[in-house]
Amino acid sequence: MRRICLSLASSGFKVTLVGRIHDKEKKIIERPYQQEIIKCFFSKGKLMYLEYNLRLFFFLLSKSPDAITAIDLDSILPCYLISVLKKIPRIYDAHELFTEMKEVITRPFIYRSWLALEQRMVPKFPIGYTVSASIANEFERRYRVHYEVIMNTPLLSNQGTEKTNSGQYILYQGAVNEGRGLEWLIPAMANVNAVLWICGEGNFSGSCRKLIMEYGLEKRVLMKGILLPDELSIVANDAYLGLNLVEPLGLNQMYSLANKFFDYIHAGIPQLTMDFPEYRAINEKFEVALLIDMLNAEKIAGALNNLLQNEVLYRRLQSNCRKAAEEYNWQHEEKKLAEIYNKIFN
Repeated sequence: MRRICLSLASSGFKVTLVGRIHDKEKKIIERPYQQEIIKCFFSKGKLMYLEYNLRLFFFLLSKSPDAITAIDLDSILPCYLISVLKKIPRIYDAHELFTEMKEVITRPFIYRSWLALEQRMVPKFPIGYTVSASIANEFERRYRVHYEVIMNTPLLSNQGTEKTNSGQYILYQGAVNEGRGLEWLIPAMANVNAVLWICGEGNFSGSCRKLIMEYGLEKRVLMKGILLPDELSIVANDAYLGLNLVEPLGLNQMYSLANKFFDYIHAGIPQLTMDFPEYRAINEKFEVALLIDMLNAEKIAGALNNLLQNEVLYRRLQSNCRKAAEEYNWQHEEKKLAEIYNKIFN
């Protein structure tokens, strides 16, 4: 969202980003756009979503926007109601195929509830964009809406062109949640002669720490916690390899095109990632990663050792990262984003 808001603000739009904040999150950093925080009493579960949607509706009711963008399915209802009441354009920004997330599809009642909301609301948002062509195609198949693809790529810079790999560590960055392959990755590190940095926190953090102790990997697997984007960029640039492991459960995972995939490319580090359609398509064009089709400790360890020991393979992937970054970068994506919003107001 930071990139999107910055780009829209630099294109001349007056942007206000509205969202809730977790108690454990760090202080909001000042940006060249307005940021409004909605504080909720409940921090998780159905009551949190209900409270947040009610607070968001009444907050938006007191404002006078010219257009409104719903970010994912959990904010779509109040945004729709406000757009109708105030007779303003509405846009859907789908960072996920929400109803196909593991946390949703594995819980039948929750799945049916979110799917009913998606079926009712998404057709009412004819203007929208999402993060991968596969997800855009799925929205079109389900609801006959044509959404643009705005990939969450970093800004192109000179960082990563001259690599020293001074850190010599393997990097996992992002949410430390279930379904991210961590239950196989940590045991795999027992057979990999390298150090793993896990940068992030989530609902699987506690399990990660238990696995680290169970396998005696306290010196080989380091939990670094949540880092600010600028800090994470430095960590990625010093890393030797990146990891993007996702359990193939649900279309959201299968159709994913994660931020970290592009972050590793721009940092100039080869990565181990999943043999999913979007990653496969980019890797066929620019070989930047080693792909695996399933998650288990033995396969992960073997792939990591190949990348660590095969100098020819490593240098080829590393060289291709820079070529890929020239095509997949935010300078390209923000032009498409500006076109969407300019059409609304022209």
